[in-house]
Amino acid sequence: MLTVRDLTVRYGRSVAALHGVDLDVSDDGVLAVLGGNGAGKSTLLRTISGTLRMHRGTVAGGEVRYGSRRIDQLDPAAIVRLGVVGVPEGRQVFARMTVAENLRAGAIGAPASARAEGQRRVHELFPVLAERASQRAGLLSGGEQQMLAIGRALMSGPRLLLLDEPSLGLAPKIVERIGATIREIHAQGTAVVLVEQNAVMALAVADHAVVLEVGGVALAGTAAELSASEDVQRLYLGGHAESDAAAERQAAEARSQRAGVRRLTRWGR
Repeated sequence: MLTVRDLTVRYGRSVAALHGVDLDVSDDGVLAVLGGNGAGKSTLLRTISGTLRMHRGTVAGGEVRYGSRRIDQLDPAAIVRLGVVGVPEGRQVFARMTVAENLRAGAIGAPASARAEGQRRVHELFPVLAERASQRAGLLSGGEQQMLAIGRALMSGPRLLLLDEPSLGLAPKIVERIGATIREIHAQGTAVVLVEQNAVMALAVADHAVVLEVGGVALAGTAAELSASEDVQRLYLGGHAESDAAAERQAAEARSQRAGVRRLTRWGR
């Protein structure tokens, strides 16, 4: 479905954000793109979605093809019409519009039957959006806004969905739900490119993955292969586990402190 070959992207005349990047996404695949801050993950999605020029970036070499058609020089609207739709980082919803209006905005130009099918699909994936259809999007929780951003993208019936850091800033339970939703979207026949720093979630839902470092592909393979890689475990999975363990220790200490306060209170009474 999607092929990226020898892609080099620059900002200005000298800053190379990507260099020589190759990757493939199959019709029914989920590709996870991992890497730290500044690795080039968002630049990759901007290039695929056609929004790179809005960020003053240019393709200095290589190409991106969707099927047989080169798309890295197309405008974003043309790429959306082809069936490639992105969800940018940061839960960028229309805060003053209602949930229903946000969803309708994602289906502009689609026939009425497609809009109805898109809404049915979104409400099935995210029942809370049906319950809060008349509520302003800016009043939703962070997790609900992320659901709305994904739902809005699905309203146009994309064949390829681009997700940029969907777990960013969300609680672990919400991250787990977002991961389950990505698996369901994939099961319904939509291919996904998932850019994530949360390697645990990304590798759990993907079938293939690449690791970007300083704008180049450092590792590539199946999700299982990268999960077993010592480098990935040390740099991504191990760090995640350590942070989880630290959070659990802090929570245990807080519970212990609260128990001590309750004991002192009862003694004082």
